[in-house]
Amino acid sequence: MFNKNKLSAKIIENGFSVQDIAEKLGINSSTLYRKMNSETDFTRNEIAMLREYLHFSLEEMNDIFFA
Repeated sequence: MFNKNKLSAKIIENGFSVQDIAEKLGINSSTLYRKMNSETDFTRNEIAMLREYLHFSLEEMNDIFFA
């Protein structure tokens, strides 16, 4: 199950906004909000890009996306 709070915390911790992350992923911010609200799923590529941009470990990735 996706953990929105942990992803939101990592975004803030790295000094980004949701809009910044949406731009880095090449998607609309409303699309990112839908993904963060579990209305649609993140793709493998998006998860890999988020891990790179937000500098989280494999364990944190599992806690955020696969808990």
